[in-house]
Amino acid sequence: MQLKMIFKDKKFSSFFWTQFWGSFNDNFFKNALVVLVAFRGIQLLGLDSATLVAVSSGLFILPFFLFSPLAGQLSDKFEKSKIIRMTKLSEIIIMVIAGLGFLTQSYLLLLAVLFLMGTQSTFFGPVKYSLIPDLLPEEDLTEGNAFIELGTFLAILLGTILGGIVTTLSNTDIIIGSALVLIAVLGYLISRKIQAVPIAAPHLEIRMNPFPEFIALFKILNEKKVLINSVLGISWFWFFGAGILSVLPIYVKNYLWADEQVVTLFLSMFTLGIGMGSILCEKLSFKRVELGLVPIGSIGMTLLLLDLFFTLPSWPTGNGPLISLHLFLDQPQGWRLMLDFFMMSVFGGVFIVPLYTLLQERSHTETRSRVIAANNILNALFMVFSSLLVMLFYQLELNTAQIFLVFSILNAIVAIYIYSIVPEFTLRFYSWVLSHIMYKVKIVGLDNIPKTGACILAPNHVTFIDWIIIAGACKRPARFVMYYKFFTIPIVRILFKHAKVIPIAGAKEDSEIMKNAFQKIQQELANNEVVCIFPEGKLTGDGKLSPLKPGIKKIVELNSVPVVPVVIKGLWRSIFSRASQKDPIKRRSIEIEFLPILQPETFTLVNLEQQIASRLTNESTYIK
Repeated sequence: MQLKMIFKDKKFSSFFWTQFWGSFNDNFFKNALVVLVAFRGIQLLGLDSATLVAVSSGLFILPFFLFSPLAGQLSDKFEKSKIIRMTKLSEIIIMVIAGLGFLTQSYLLLLAVLFLMGTQSTFFGPVKYSLIPDLLPEEDLTEGNAFIELGTFLAILLGTILGGIVTTLSNTDIIIGSALVLIAVLGYLISRKIQAVPIAAPHLEIRMNPFPEFIALFKILNEKKVLINSVLGISWFWFFGAGILSVLPIYVKNYLWADEQVVTLFLSMFTLGIGMGSILCEKLSFKRVELGLVPIGSIGMTLLLLDLFFTLPSWPTGNGPLISLHLFLDQPQGWRLMLDFFMMSVFGGVFIVPLYTLLQERSHTETRSRVIAANNILNALFMVFSSLLVMLFYQLELNTAQIFLVFSILNAIVAIYIYSIVPEFTLRFYSWVLSHIMYKVKIVGLDNIPKTGACILAPNHVTFIDWIIIAGACKRPARFVMYYKFFTIPIVRILFKHAKVIPIAGAKEDSEIMKNAFQKIQQELANNEVVCIFPEGKLTGDGKLSPLKPGIKKIVELNSVPVVPVVIKGLWRSIFSRASQKDPIKRRSIEIEFLPILQPETFTLVNLEQQIASRLTNESTYIK
């Protein structure tokens, strides 16, 4: 779809611009209020301006803890486009109150408005991400999330910058109040064009008490380990981002000895980087949830933040006037620091988009909004912890560069932990590297894999890495059945363990291993997993399809599950094949084709062999 999703696709564009202007208004208001409180030296309830700035952040986040459970329930029980219009109408009312607060310079009222805005955002949040799968087909989910993230961060950037600029104008209070109301009205008018979608859970009983619902929300998350781990990954991103941004002004002023324009430059680099990373993620995902990008994103974030620590300013610091943006960009280290911050944010976008898309794709339709609500609660909680941790670092008298170092180390530790307990991320990372660096992979017939329920993938067997290539091509995580002697290879053994590969042997070779393999296969299929079995039972030695073994027929008879024939083309004579003459190492084009399903009641070895062989009759399609 590309940019026509935003400008021409009516189903998506109305939603995109509705959330864009909502995010813009939030940040326009917040930054204008914070700047006015800071520079006018406002004091309220015995609190100085610095404390009030910190309190304002807490007031905006507090509703996410109080009302997210209710917001998730309402989004699942009622039609989502109506909820959006109700939240946009409430935004108009809140902005009118804000306008009165600015006109009368009633900062106590404006702090109350900040709480109301946080409440409005709380009720909009579950709808924002749960609506996307209703507006877009599954193959466009990654692209849709990429554009939503791009739009959100651009809106944050523009709102924050303009919110600061407008405070320098004459008649500031009138301009701010008028702009807030006009933008809220614009958002509501656009929201009226969002189409109605099916109600997810119309019979859901609404529970007003948030505390029992907190428990219910996290029970929903724990139904699938991938959901809770995705939420923890997203929350860690907000922990990381909130911590970095909270120390950014101090880093620029006290460590780099630069002025406010340089702070704005870094903030712009962060926001644009997240947006660019989101779009880059969409380009690299090829219309599927590409979990292999998540480790790449975390590695990039870690290394570039580490480089920020090691890059020292080459200009005098600690005395004299702060350097300007012009002087900052005259220094090689200035460009290096700016690019480090930008690229760290690009990798952040690459990290976050697959996790949001995975959350939408793997959650049940009837509970999706509540999953998003639980995610919002944890996001807010992690951001609060991040702020407390930064305060602790200041108490320990760490400078901002040292704080960057700590966050870099923490990010590496968390990444290693996540990828050790979620093998799907790690496996998809290896697959992504193979599929995009060593090979150019074309995937055909992906829709032939059932979206839910147990099934068996039955591919021809060409190389030692067939399973990794298939794991990256298949949208659903698969359990692979592999020859047990591969487990004796040191590095391969560790990889197989993480990927939950099932070892198997021939009945004459080791009957106990074979018996255990069949039991494990039955268990995985009973759990509605995808199991991949190479029916030839061995690698091809001549590039041709070998006779199929009867093991797969026995498994189908025992479990009555459908079989998806898979054809691998283009890997024969690669360095991982058993060809006596291998082609020179080069990036080659290969193809993975998922053929139409063979139902268990009509499945035979002859049918399976004919299906695969029919796609390999021309040798040129097999050897490239």
